[in-house]
Amino acid sequence: MMQCDVFTMDKKPSGKVELSEDVFGIEVRRDLLHRAVKWQLAKRQSGTHKVKERGEVRGSTAKIYRQKGTGRARHGSNRVSQFVGGGVTFGPVVRSHAHGLPKKVRRLALRCALSSKHQEGKLVVLDNARLDEPKTKALSERVAAFGWSSALIIDSSDLDENLQRAAGNLGYVDVMSSEGANVYDILRRDFLVLTTAAISELEGRLK
Repeated sequence: MMQCDVFTMDKKPSGKVELSEDVFGIEVRRDLLHRAVKWQLAKRQSGTHKVKERGEVRGSTAKIYRQKGTGRARHGSNRVSQFVGGGVTFGPVVRSHAHGLPKKVRRLALRCALSSKHQEGKLVVLDNARLDEPKTKALSERVAAFGWSSALIIDSSDLDENLQRAAGNLGYVDVMSSEGANVYDILRRDFLVLTTAAISELEGRLK
């Protein structure tokens, strides 16, 4: 087990917490992090891109000129891709970009993401993540005191509503529950901030 300092929201020491080496101390595999991020981004793509094919563009169905005797190529439609205004051949169509990723790989990638933040010294543990008022200024002052350029705050499933509302106006602070913890959001922010309750839930889910 590894120990990590615990702080309050006012950056005052609040003891220590033990971290599981199976979750926060494993070897970081960048290939798994890459696969997990690609999998997440592929799932969120809308896939609504679409072009008109030959059967969907406007145009007459009549043969545009006679078959023989013109000296030109044989054509029967002005909606083919060779002509301006014709349909597009092999263009993008509405589809899902999602692809599969084994559950074991996803779990291991999440453990790698957590371990990478700990190894980089960018893992901060709080005793709780709660604000007395839903004030953006109050949260921004605390973020500045810790020196976080950008941060992801993960709490237990019982999220503080004041904290969520305060973070809504800060483009560099995200707040989520441990149930929604994922590789992409952990890596896209510089600091990872966990509460002791979130650590307990994550270790129970990933060990």
